[in-house]
Amino acid sequence: MLLSHGGEPSRTTEQVARWTVEQVLALAPDDASRKAGSRLGSARPWSEAGCGGSGTVWGLCRGSGSKPYRTVVDTTGPAYTCSCPSRKFPCKHALGLLLLWASADAALQEGEAPEWAGQWLEGRHRRAAGRAGVPTGGEGPAAGLADPKAARRRTDRRAERITGGAQELEQRLGDLLRGGLAAADRSGYALWEETAARMVDAQAPGLAARVRELGSIPASGPGWPVRLLEECALLHLLDTAWLGLDRLPGPLAATVRTRVGLTAPAEGPAVRDRWLVLAQYDTPDGKIVTRRIWLYGQESGRTALLLSFGAAGRSPGQALPVGVTIDAEVTPYPGGGRLRGELGTQFGTPVATASPPTGGTTADAVTAYGHALLDDPWLDSWPATLRDVIPVPSGDGWQLVGAADGSALPIAPSALSRPGLWKLVALSGGGPVTVFGECGHRGFDPLAAWWAKAPDDSAGATVALV
Repeated sequence: MLLSHGGEPSRTTEQVARWTVEQVLALAPDDASRKAGSRLGSARPWSEAGCGGSGTVWGLCRGSGSKPYRTVVDTTGPAYTCSCPSRKFPCKHALGLLLLWASADAALQEGEAPEWAGQWLEGRHRRAAGRAGVPTGGEGPAAGLADPKAARRRTDRRAERITGGAQELEQRLGDLLRGGLAAADRSGYALWEETAARMVDAQAPGLAARVRELGSIPASGPGWPVRLLEECALLHLLDTAWLGLDRLPGPLAATVRTRVGLTAPAEGPAVRDRWLVLAQYDTPDGKIVTRRIWLYGQESGRTALLLSFGAAGRSPGQALPVGVTIDAEVTPYPGGGRLRGELGTQFGTPVATASPPTGGTTADAVTAYGHALLDDPWLDSWPATLRDVIPVPSGDGWQLVGAADGSALPIAPSALSRPGLWKLVALSGGGPVTVFGECGHRGFDPLAAWWAKAPDDSAGATVALV
């Protein structure tokens, strides 16, 4: 097993701050890996374990075979390698080794890496140096090899297929409305799945995903006809926007292309900043898993979203520990308020930080979401930090109430069943906290929190809620 997420750091001799146990466990691809890694977080299964001051950790882990597994972690990436056959990243051995390092166990002595670990680390640094020296902007050796006319023809053919799919989907929505929404639950999910498959054939995966969401609404409980009408209206808006794409402003047109399912490369200029890792969580999306990592630029004040994807049975490659700050470049993607970014070169080493983003009130969060909808009408939520709010029960749910003005935001239903809600309540203890999350039409989904009054008058460490 070998993984590096691609944001290779520069070689450094700076001392790397140890991660907390919570930061290590946040890297686990699933609950099974988290439990298995925890069982390997003691010195008993490890031999020849050690660490370097620049953030490298290595060790031999006893397994079921005759030879122990060789495990190495470069925490500045982070990147992992292990001789085990696991397809998960990081594997349980890498998690166990990091837990041993986080606990400052005496079995993990600082020193020089053995040859088998040093070879991988040296190769990783060589690749980073080579990547930094490769010219960009069409000046490399592969520049000019692609046929622009052929690429244009492929793009035009795909656009024609998407247009045909959008027109067919408009007919399907018209039939649904003429037949009455109340009868939509009688046709079952098969008809929706067939329509989604037609959108896949039309090379419009974004439309296919929204059609599948429509198919699940009739089984979502009381009030589903209203929700179905809302989603049908948004899908009709997306269809109409695609069919009139040439009449839209450039930024909105880029958003429509992204929502339909067309990909576009990240485009500069890159923003170098000290990025605080706010949250990381995975969501299943059909046959793939999508990992979302939220970053906050402490100098620019920008919030960036990193997306990575994993196939069935494999976790996404990119992973960053929550609560650390990385000095790195992030290049934004077009569309969607330019929120999504691509992680580029990292400089120096990640360091732990206790300073949350500058937050605002619940009214500020709702206003920011409203402004974001102007650029992307299909946006489910927008990142926001709420300062000095208190989690308070409200009916069957919870809400975040401003300590100063008494304004409130309901916590999203999806967050009510997560253990993170009780972590937030325990952290608050009835007092104000700073909370980062996603504010949308369903409410506020808390993802990270900081205690407003830590014993040392700081905000305290980042507490991951997902």
